[in-house]
Amino acid sequence: MSLNLIEDAWIPVICMDGTRRVIAPWQMADTAILRPDWPRPDLNLACYELLIGLLFLADPPRDVEDWEDRQDPDPARLKARLAPYAPAFNLLGEGPRFLQDLEPLEGAPNAVDMLFIDSAGASTAKNNADLMVHRGRYGALDLPFAAMALFAFQAFAPSGGAGNRTSMRGGGPLVTLIDPQAGLWPLIWANVPYGAPGEVQDLPWMRPTRVSDKGLETFPPEGKTYGVEAFFGMPRRLRLVAEDGQIVGVVQRPWGTNYAKWKHPLSPYYRMKPGEEWLPVHPRAGRFGYRNWLGVIAGSATSETRELGLMLRERGGAGTVVVAGWAMDNMKPRDFIWSEQPLLRLEPEAEWRLEGMVRAAEAAAVALRGALEPVLAGGEAREAEREAFFAATEGAFRQRVDAMIAGADVSALWLADLRAQALTQFEALALPELALRDTKRMEQIVEARKFLATAFKGYGKLGKEMFGQLGLEVPVAKKGKAA
Repeated sequence: MSLNLIEDAWIPVICMDGTRRVIAPWQMADTAILRPDWPRPDLNLACYELLIGLLFLADPPRDVEDWEDRQDPDPARLKARLAPYAPAFNLLGEGPRFLQDLEPLEGAPNAVDMLFIDSAGASTAKNNADLMVHRGRYGALDLPFAAMALFAFQAFAPSGGAGNRTSMRGGGPLVTLIDPQAGLWPLIWANVPYGAPGEVQDLPWMRPTRVSDKGLETFPPEGKTYGVEAFFGMPRRLRLVAEDGQIVGVVQRPWGTNYAKWKHPLSPYYRMKPGEEWLPVHPRAGRFGYRNWLGVIAGSATSETRELGLMLRERGGAGTVVVAGWAMDNMKPRDFIWSEQPLLRLEPEAEWRLEGMVRAAEAAAVALRGALEPVLAGGEAREAEREAFFAATEGAFRQRVDAMIAGADVSALWLADLRAQALTQFEALALPELALRDTKRMEQIVEARKFLATAFKGYGKLGKEMFGQLGLEVPVAKKGKAA
């Protein structure tokens, strides 16, 4: 038994009416389909990337005019355009195998668990250290599940020990997808980049692996920042082991393809300074809120929101932005985030003002954390209050951004929102039982509140930062008086 990922039905989906079925990739153009229906969110995310990648490979829009002309789905056309690539998409067999080394690999097979980022490695399991990861969940995988897990592992590959390469976006990249909230096809079509159909030989498993043990790097096509291989990268050298129609093991060898200077079209990028190399954004563990917007769904001076900005400007429409991915600590998974954020269409000045609002909030949160020093121990306790500050101001931020986009000047109002939350949060922690504290600690708390209040009047380093980011006039301290 084998599986051809172009010709066969293998992708589970849920339909608009709540029914479930299994489709072939060309059926992504069926308007009755709502979304993929894999049992893991990281596989659903990877499935979106795979379908977008297949469309980019076989039948991408040439430009915005072509994109507009072809918004209505055409399953028959897509089936015909995908058909020539079918020989390259066998999961098993004697010839080339999907996302696997061209030739068999020597070595003992690993458990199929290794295809999942949140599985325990051999060393972790041996040392009984798998607290946040899991061992032994998958003794064997059916072929469709194995194919999707293989794609997700290559696309999001984390650090994996000596010679085991990360994905071209590093381990656990952040993925951003425009979601028109109208089903599977509109999402796929909203995110497919412009281009020309690729060749079968553009797929890396159709040629011998570019083994990178001597530092060999693989760059994008000349004059471009990505090509078809962006969606079908092979940082890991793998061969699946099948038995009785199931995948029961994975042979891995080190030194797969080492990608350099690629910019994946579905991920945002940033750089430390102008002129330096662009680096992929990675998720933080925990809640994704407005403090994480810059460089992800809105631009900033040191970020690039991939082709998201271009697509929004040229393609219009409504919906949300899906922000998802594994938050990693080197080889260790910390969290998988999946968040839906507003779809913003900002003029340059509005984007600059939004960045200022976020930067001002960051300064306010730092001021609050510093003021809490005589109240809470350092480390996690004060950092938790900082996170609580952002969560508590989320609603006000959304309201102020809506008003700002509508043309209102919200700088002073947003500063007042930040001040009110910071002082409320400080006083809730500092004032109860204040009279029971020793005199020195009482004096420290009183001085800390004064520091916090004056920061919101524009004094001190953080106060100047807040006022400057919001475009407010920074007050001048009177000579001879402390700010």
